Formats: sequence, structure tokens, C-alpha cells
Amino acid sequence: MTAESLKTTPLHAQHVAAGARMTAFAGYDMPVQYPMGILKEHLWTREHAGLFDVSHMGPAKVSLIRLSGDGDADHKAIARLIEPLVCGDLRGLKPGQLRYTLLLNDQGGILDDLMIGRPGRPADQGSLYVVVNAATKDADFALITAALGEAGRLTRLDDGALIAIQGPEAAEVFGALAPQAAELGFMSFAQVEFEGTSLTVSRSGYTGEDGFEVLAPPEVAGRLWTRLLADGRVRPIGLGARDSLRLEAGLPLYGHDADETVSPVEAALTFALSKRRQRDADFPGATRVAAERGGALRRVRVGLSVLQGAPAREGARILDANGAAVGVVTSGGFAPSLAAPIAMGFVPPALSAPGTDLAVEVRDRRQPARVIEMPFVPHRYFRKPQP
Repeated sequence: MTAESLKTTPLHAQHVAAGARMTAFAGYDMPVQYPMGILKEHLWTREHAGLFDVSHMGPAKVSLIRLSGDGDADHKAIARLIEPLVCGDLRGLKPGQLRYTLLLNDQGGILDDLMIGRPGRPADQGSLYVVVNAATKDADFALITAALGEAGRLTRLDDGALIAIQGPEAAEVFGALAPQAAELGFMSFAQVEFEGTSLTVSRSGYTGEDGFEVLAPPEVAGRLWTRLLADGRVRPIGLGARDSLRLEAGLPLYGHDADETVSPVEAALTFALSKRRQRDADFPGATRVAAERGGALRRVRVGLSVLQGAPAREGARILDANGAAVGVVTSGGFAPSLAAPIAMGFVPPALSAPGTDLAVEVRDRRQPARVIEMPFVPHRYFRKPQP
């Protein structure tokens, strides 16, 4: 793909003006880093607030064609159309609640990981807010559209800007511009006013930090970006640091740590398997998932601390104590917060317990590694006290 054929986000001019190094990613010309550099961008986000352009992602709205006027009934009706594609409980979503779930094929392989939310406003019942990954969004949208049939419609929202602000100071910064956002708890979303414009704001992200993802109309995006950067606690952050942040948080990257051959159990994403859906065995690949949870598991994603040597990158072999290859690294790199190399990869269940000593092969050299608990760096999501 040539530079001329790459898509651009509504914030492209701001990235170029800020001196960002741009790169092709998922068909878009995206900032991989700014002059501050990936290491400092990463640490700034952990200590203050990082601002990310994630407009290449796939936000959309799915909605019923015909509404009954009963909000709960309309929600259940739209949920029934989408649930056959995923393993999450969409029917049980509360107004304003967002849920991480998995789009699965008939064999239980992961086609994508995504967010699905139920709007909070009564007038919006019978619709769902959806955010899928950039590289898979066209295929995802086609699959969802087919599932909706003539009963619903999918409206793409990826012509706007999706902005993430992440870090321990993110809530205070964004709350100063949109006070309603401060009322949100982790994995909830709402329509929030900013200078007379309604924004879709979720308290979520993919860094392990507290923060927000904000869907803004293209005509407002530049002004919102500029207002946020005017706060001295905020710096623009590129895709390079976004990747190292999500790795430290132990979060999988679709296409690397999960793909259509990997099940939710293998990917260590069993929290995304709804209890109701497992009980009813009514999601794609339910038979495989039940068998794997019952002991027929061949591999599982684990975290690795690389004890000596260079970082183990994707594709590096994982070795057992005898030097035999037992798995492969799917994500790996230097963890700035830990000042040490870490990795994720697949190993047999018998070698997956924290504390298990293994090795990774880097440039034909065997380097000691150890299975450790994930996340590598503690999550700092904001959870509202339960009433």
C-alpha cells in the first residue's frame, strides 16, 4: 500500500504538525511516535496523561428497524440478534454498561475482540454501541450486518475521531472539559456534552490505566485534541507506546496473541465467557470451550519474564528445561515501567503455572525466562463503589 492510498484520521494534520513519525497501520497513516520518543511517551502515560488517536478503530451503532416502545424489550430484541456471534451476555447489559466480548467462528476461534455497550438514554434503547479492531472492521461489520438481517441496521461511525486519554491524571484533565465524564465508572459509557456537542464517552482503554475513549464528530475532533493538549499534564502518544503499555497490562493484541485458531480458553480470556451463555451452550464453539475447560486444553497464553538478554519478539521459540521447543512468543518487548524485557506466548498447560522456569530463543541464543502472573503492571481502572 502506497502512502497516497492510506486513509487518514481527522487528526492527521495535528500529528504532522507535532512532528510525529508516521507509519502505515491497518490501512491508515498513523503516528508511531512523537519527538519525545516511545520510552518517554510510555512513562508519561503511566505517570500523567497520554493522548492517543485511535480513530482507525471501528466504532459503529447497531439498531432495530422497528421499535416496540418498551425499552427493555427492545434491548433484548437487539441483543438476540447479536448474541449468536459472541460469547458475552448482551441481554443482561444494564443501561450505560459496556462489555468486552469475543466474536467467534463456528469452531470457537476468535475472529476479533470487541466492546459492546447498551446506551443509557431511554430514547436509545434498541441499539448497541460497538467498537471493533481496525484490521478486522470490514469483515466484522459484514458479519454483524448479516446477523441483523432485515430486523436491524449497522451504522458505521468511523468517519469521526476516536480519542483515548489514559493515565492517572486523565480523569481530572478530561473532567475539567466534560464534567459528566467524571461520573462514569470503568466499563460504562454515556453521551457527554463538550462545548455544545454531544460526544460518546466510555471509561475504558487498552493501557491498564484509568481513562476514557471519546468518539467525536470530525468537525469537533481537532478542537478537542487541542484543548486537551493545552493542559500541561497531557502529551500526545503514538502507536509504539500504546503497544508497550498494553503489553505491560497483559492485554492481547488481535492478530498476534489471538486469531481465528485460538479459543477464549487458550487465549486466557475466560472472563469474557458469560456464565449464562456457558450454561446454555448457545455461542459459537461452545462444545470446544466446554471440552477445554474440562481438561482437553493443549495450549494457553502466559506471561513471561525474560530474566537475561535481549527482549524476545513475536515468533521466538519458547523452550522447556531440556531445550525442547514447547511454544512460541506472540508479543514481546522491553517494559519501560519494569526496566526489563517481558513477553506473552503459548505453552502447554503443564508448563503454565507461575514460577515455571523456561527459556526463549533469541538470535539462536537460549535465554532464561520464567512464567509470571499477568498483568505485568497492575491495572488502575476506576471502579465506582457499589451501593
